[in-house]
Amino acid sequence: MDRLLLASVSLWRREMVRFYRDKPRVIGGLVPPVIFWIFIGSGLKGSFHMGGLDYSQYFYPGTLVLIFLFTAVFSTMTVIEDRKEGFLQSVLVSPAPRSAVVIGKLFGGASLAFMQGLPFLAAAPLVGIELHPDTLMLSLLVLFGVAFSLSGIGFVLAWVIDSTQGFHAVMNMGLVPLWLVSGALFPLSNLPGWLDVIVKINPLTYCVAALQWEFFPQNTGAGLPPFWICAVVIALFCAVTFALAVWVTGRGRDQHV
Repeated sequence: MDRLLLASVSLWRREMVRFYRDKPRVIGGLVPPVIFWIFIGSGLKGSFHMGGLDYSQYFYPGTLVLIFLFTAVFSTMTVIEDRKEGFLQSVLVSPAPRSAVVIGKLFGGASLAFMQGLPFLAAAPLVGIELHPDTLMLSLLVLFGVAFSLSGIGFVLAWVIDSTQGFHAVMNMGLVPLWLVSGALFPLSNLPGWLDVIVKINPLTYCVAALQWEFFPQNTGAGLPPFWICAVVIALFCAVTFALAVWVTGRGRDQHV
């Protein structure tokens, strides 16, 4: 247990230091989503109304999830770099359990996403979104689940992909479309049948919906799954991605490390 804790904390601290020493990754994880929110929110503000919401408010939870998604991409990419530099080989042959690599990396990615996303969350009152203490607490729990699970997906992909270029291509091809059909950009009511199926099996749908329930409890509109279902799906999402991350570290990948 001591070895697990020491190794996990050491890897977590290393992730924090490395990420914030690399300024382009900090900018790349935060600035593009905020720019999307400003331009898309401003452009559609006059043509979108749902209850008492304008589009800048509606798009706000989806932008938060996008910030966490971008940070997960940039933080877990270090797995590929560590493998090429031989660092992971040293960790895997040490007495520390392999799960320490997963815990350190995933909590590192989740912590970085929080540090990137919290300033944007704190600005919610500026766009008319009230953050009561209970709302803030539940929103932070939801965002932790988002950060942890997305970091888990990034870890799994980075463990099995050999180049940063391929990693970026797969992440952009897979996660960005999932975000687009999560309800971040448009309401979930009155969707075509084929799109409704994709939306319902998309775990990011429940992440965005949970935040919408917390931010706009009176103006969520039709189509959102109940909050308790969102909470269950997010918890399962975290558990599955963590289990996959632990599994890939023990499936003989070290001959490629």
